Amino acid sequence: MSGSVLGVIDDLLVAEAIHDTAVRRLQHAYADVVNRRAWAELEQLFLPDAPVIIDVRVGDPMEFVGGDGIGAFIGTSVQQFEFFEFVILNAHIEFPNGPSAGTAVARLYMCELRQSRDSGRWTTAYGLYHDRYSFRSGRWWFAERRYHSLARHGRDMDTFPFPEHPGLEVGGIGPDGP
Repeated sequence: MSGSVLGVIDDLLVAEAIHDTAVRRLQHAYADVVNRRAWAELEQLFLPDAPVIIDVRVGDPMEFVGGDGIGAFIGTSVQQFEFFEFVILNAHIEFPNGPSAGTAVARLYMCELRQSRDSGRWTTAYGLYHDRYSFRSGRWWFAERRYHSLARHGRDMDTFPFPEHPGLEVGGIGPDGP
């Protein structure tokens, strides 16, 4: 059936499944590096010039470049926690130019479970990443990452609206399909 329309569709679906799995593996590698606090390994996940924007909804968004830049920031930020775990809740990945074009975008919802080293107090933070990925040298890399805090739970919960203009667009599936 490789010459039929179904064969072409099947080939596209297989390519999309393979690339989707590879992007998810990259996302999970990021979570693993953060949970192990192995900051030097972030260099293996980000393109060297990848912009990383962090908007915690307090003050102006912070800007970093590449794995080294974001690793230094996160490393300093989580030193206050005796326990820290980054958990991926959900991700929606799209290949706007087709699964083999070498670019992808995603929304990734996450939470952080954390316990303060000093007080022993537990807090939870929820956030959203808008990511752009690039396929180079036979593998996927973070090409751009934009983070937006959605909520923080301490004694009370602070919540924030969904970002209207996140800087990267990831489409969705409408009522009639993609």
